[in-house]
Amino acid sequence: MQARCRIGIDVGGTFTDFVMADLANGKFYYHKEPSVPKDPSRAVELGIAALVASAGLPFSAVELVVHGTTIGLNAIIQRRGARVALVVSPGNRDVMDLARSRMPNSYDFTAPREAPLIARDLVFEVPARMRASGEIVRRPTAAEYESLVASLRAAKVDAVAVMLLNSYRDRTLEAGLAADLRKSLPGTLVTESAELWPEVREYERALVAALNAYIHPLMESYFERLKTRLAALGLAAPIYITANNGGSLGLETARERPIDTILSGPASGVVAAARVAAPGNRAKLITIDMGGTSTDIAVCVAGEPEFTTATNVGDFPLMLPVVNVGAIGAGGGSILWVDAQGVLKVGPESAGADPGPACYGRGATRPAITDCYLVTGILDPTRFLGGRMTLDKAAAEKALDAIGEKIGLTGPDRALRAAASALRVATSKMATETSKLMARRGLDPREFALLAYGGAGPTQANLLAEEALLSEVVVPLAPGTFCALGAILADVRRDYLRATRTTIGRDAAEMASLMKAVAEVEQEALVWVAAEGELIGEHQLEIAFDMRYPGQAYDLRVSVPPAERTAIDQEKLVALFHTEHARHYGFADTASPVQVKNLRVRVTGRVAPLKLAAAEAKEAPVPIAHRRVYDRTGWVEAAVYTRGQLGAGAKIAGPAIVEQADTTVWILAGWVAAVDPVGNLILTRAA
Repeated sequence: MQARCRIGIDVGGTFTDFVMADLANGKFYYHKEPSVPKDPSRAVELGIAALVASAGLPFSAVELVVHGTTIGLNAIIQRRGARVALVVSPGNRDVMDLARSRMPNSYDFTAPREAPLIARDLVFEVPARMRASGEIVRRPTAAEYESLVASLRAAKVDAVAVMLLNSYRDRTLEAGLAADLRKSLPGTLVTESAELWPEVREYERALVAALNAYIHPLMESYFERLKTRLAALGLAAPIYITANNGGSLGLETARERPIDTILSGPASGVVAAARVAAPGNRAKLITIDMGGTSTDIAVCVAGEPEFTTATNVGDFPLMLPVVNVGAIGAGGGSILWVDAQGVLKVGPESAGADPGPACYGRGATRPAITDCYLVTGILDPTRFLGGRMTLDKAAAEKALDAIGEKIGLTGPDRALRAAASALRVATSKMATETSKLMARRGLDPREFALLAYGGAGPTQANLLAEEALLSEVVVPLAPGTFCALGAILADVRRDYLRATRTTIGRDAAEMASLMKAVAEVEQEALVWVAAEGELIGEHQLEIAFDMRYPGQAYDLRVSVPPAERTAIDQEKLVALFHTEHARHYGFADTASPVQVKNLRVRVTGRVAPLKLAAAEAKEAPVPIAHRRVYDRTGWVEAAVYTRGQLGAGAKIAGPAIVEQADTTVWILAGWVAAVDPVGNLILTRAA
């Protein structure tokens, strides 16, 4: 059989992770490559070359590359995107400054508000306007248009976002202006808001367009370098980019809409979590992805990721559909520091890949969480990354000793106690955020398993479970490259929205207009998915409506059951809304008409699924060593195992350490670990 394989990639701030699935024999290969912050595509090139060589396969065997990245996200958070101008209708020049006119802090009247993404002197008005009905009432004259172009040239911007009032009703005016600007400003990337996401709310729509324009030049440059480097390797496979909604997009779509990829890495991990937990019938999961820079937390309630259209990216709200992931500034590379009051803090600043934590031996003098794992004995300095990298314990102790002195510790074991204190702080920080996350959803954490991945997730997971009173921890087979695995498990997916603003229940013409919109958006989605590549098999359409009773301030999302999608009518749709309203609020006004604000369509193109191999049964594991670990109350003797020793059904008792090339699993005393049929390590409290 001819070799065929797929490669998943996740570019992080510290490491770039790789997973390769050989479709011929069902074998998976894993690799971690230190990230290259100045040119992330270089780490991708090196990692793919090493991965394919380790499998002994030619590059021609690679049929698909799926790539997740946080480059755009980091650019927004760190405010290092392009110089962007915003073009608006008359009277809207202050849209970015006014935002939602909310105070940044309800309890502190002196708290400064965040700086707008685009300063007012880069916002330009153009005499172009349409009514809320979509009727165009004003187009710019030739002289007015030339004045706008001259202003944009003088501003020397890299990209332009266009947001005209009411363009969500009809894209014509905005699209025409954007097309003209592309001709007049060659080399300048132009984004129009209604093409990107045509939802009512001028500020949020302007912000989506501005964010897309802000990262567009950076992502365009990166995607071009990536394409060139992979072609130079002799790799001709199509490249897909993972998306915010847990799916993936063809490279050309991602180049046009980079905003759809900014949360792609965290989303891929949640997709993989739902997949690997399925064989054990674990439908309720709390996922933690602890990498070098942060820890991402998400919830799966019914075996599927939870989605939201109300999330934040840095200081800014984002109304696009995304997998609902919350981030905590505590990762393996999070730097320890002491505030002016002498309180020990962890993060959010990260040591990154270069220089990294002090133990990397690259000149860093400030300690990070990884230094704490090393000094307390959880990590073996000679076996980090499977022995590919030796850690400098003396450098870690020196950095931690300085922290210990600042918080008032004394004695020869000051560095050790500082490390233990920092781990308690980080654990408490994570447990607090997890409890808040569950409380906001009205969920009982005791019903959920904690699925941990990322390079540091399995190391921290048992500490977090103990603190948050969770009863089960799941560690997948290759947690350090888990988001890369999620990338090749993802189907191709894209979301569409159409603002409808119709009232149904009293006029058949309104329902006919709504169904016409459904047919148009479905057709647009089908045309797109058909052009996304030959690997896509069958496709699936999902429909939902944002609905309300007249006069209500908020909408309810009403999903149409798949079996009824092609047979939906006014009576069924209204009944679905009444049922959903009663479920949320305890009553339904069946005599009232119903307003439909938005139509939402999701198209999913199925990529042939990968089968997760069953774990082999092996002899009872025997420790390869024992070492002392400074636990929460003092030194304990921990048995050390390698993950390769643990076959299906294997059991070990804590305190114990399980080492593998991409992570280290710390198992506390009072807990036991067992391997399930697909190789997951399941940690539970001892009877």
